[in-house]
Amino acid sequence: MKASPKFTLFLHTTESFFTTWTLMKASRLEPGNILTGVFFLLSFFLYRRIHYRLGEKPFMQAPSVKRCASVISVLFTLLYMAVDGHHYIALLTSRLYQSIILAAVFLGFYILFYQLIMLLFSYSGDKETLHKYLFVTEEKEQQGFLERHSGAVSFFLCLLCWLPYFLYQYPGIMTPDSINQFEQVLGEIPYSNHHPLAHTMVIKLFYHFGLLFTDSRVIAISFYTFFQMCFMAFSVSYLINTLKAFRFRPLVLFIITLFYALVPYHAVFSVTIWKDIMFAGSVLLFTCSLLRFLHGMQLKTILMFIISGIMICLFRSNGWYGFLLCTPFLLYYYRKKAKYIFPSMAFILLTVIVTKYPVMNHVHVIQPDLIESLSIPTQQIAAVICNDRELTQEQLSLIGNVVDLTYIKDLYNPTFADNMKELVRAGNQPYLATHKKEFLKLWIELGLAYPGDYLKAYIDQTYGYWYPDSFYLVAEAEGVSGTELGVSHTPLIRGPLVVKGKEISIKMGSMLPIYSLLWSMGVIFWILIFCIGNALVRKEKAKLIYYLPSLALYLTVMIATPVATEFRYVYFMVFSLPFYLMTAVLELPTAPLTRSPEDVDSSDC
Repeated sequence: MKASPKFTLFLHTTESFFTTWTLMKASRLEPGNILTGVFFLLSFFLYRRIHYRLGEKPFMQAPSVKRCASVISVLFTLLYMAVDGHHYIALLTSRLYQSIILAAVFLGFYILFYQLIMLLFSYSGDKETLHKYLFVTEEKEQQGFLERHSGAVSFFLCLLCWLPYFLYQYPGIMTPDSINQFEQVLGEIPYSNHHPLAHTMVIKLFYHFGLLFTDSRVIAISFYTFFQMCFMAFSVSYLINTLKAFRFRPLVLFIITLFYALVPYHAVFSVTIWKDIMFAGSVLLFTCSLLRFLHGMQLKTILMFIISGIMICLFRSNGWYGFLLCTPFLLYYYRKKAKYIFPSMAFILLTVIVTKYPVMNHVHVIQPDLIESLSIPTQQIAAVICNDRELTQEQLSLIGNVVDLTYIKDLYNPTFADNMKELVRAGNQPYLATHKKEFLKLWIELGLAYPGDYLKAYIDQTYGYWYPDSFYLVAEAEGVSGTELGVSHTPLIRGPLVVKGKEISIKMGSMLPIYSLLWSMGVIFWILIFCIGNALVRKEKAKLIYYLPSLALYLTVMIATPVATEFRYVYFMVFSLPFYLMTAVLELPTAPLTRSPEDVDSSDC
């Protein structure tokens, strides 16, 4: 039954009041600040406009749409307040008043996010309008050079825009992690899979290829850096050609290319010798391959699926577990194309298993130690001890057999697990390895006894990946870390203008509104969640398979991250952002498409 105009007016006024209350608390404003009046008026007129907008879109009246918006709004509100909520009641001592304030803010956040998500759904679910503005509706008889070769243009435009960073950071940015891998390449230390061996071998391949032309280690390592730039640019061009095959307009493709070419962290990461960079490119290639399967099972697409799948499994430790999580879903979804997908998946799994176990064992590759994968449980137990909770003598003795308890309070950092991991390594880690069941029991017992401590420790350890207002200076690494291996920062372009230009380009991400959203891991995560919800709203559940790899990899980060805010750990998600958004608005074909990516831009890279 349609609500009366008077009731609707009252409802919007009430919603605006709670929204104002919430925004006041979230912005740390006093109740008498004139901006509270501005918040109220903006909220009121926004909700009125949304009300009329939704009334114009019949598909928005479906209960499933409202349920999806409601679930996302509740989830966002809970997670946002889990980090920020304590600020709203910091000056209150009464439990009653604290409860009232938190309930009011929760309601205000829920209303605000629900209304905004419904508004966004009204646009992202409007297939007719999106098709008109985003897709080519009529094929031109003659296309211009940029339209015919958009993939190649994106490849070379990215390289051109990234080139100044390459010249300034020459031979590439090498942090302590990079130096460790380079030491393995030179044979200074044994091979270790702590930094994936497969990535180290790629570095070694291009380093030794460089040595064929020069005796300089600086120049030789730059061969790998340039290869990495080309690989990342190729990943972008592969995405562009994929979207072009689905008839996205050239202007849309050009804007996407600018995202990769001009947003500075892509340029900085393209010349940073980290495993996370090529891993991000492989994730994008893999998901694009899944989308290309809509055109049929072309050989080129299957080969890209296999190669990128192997890279995902071997270029980061969590990639292997994320791929395993995806495997049953991929096998089920593509069961009707089993003769193509099943052998491909089997080849990926067999290649990775043979590489990770028999091959690495045969060449005596050192595997990551046990504590490396136990960051979050370690932090949770440490939090209980630091909060002076009561432990039995047996529990204290068990922990004391591994670490010196007197150092825990001094070294514990709620957002950084490496201190606790190093304390375990300095203690008796073999005891932990041989008493896994006892420590699992201890972890469960303490969790049941002190769930609040565990929850707080988990939030502190992971908030950067889902809380949208966590500040983190992205892409600030520079030069080559101190080493005596014969490589050093040797810029080919220099001067105060170059240095200041690079500094400003990085800092702009923390200064400009809206643009700064692209620098937030939490915002990118919520965009992914919105796209998943949008697939349900549009009744296109098949799209969930395209978001599955990123979601599975994200979950692996959330159960093992050693740092609360590390952009490179989820760079795969940021690098695939345009893929998420374009897939969200793509109307899936009901029949195989006549034009495949292999038919488009065949001359492109």
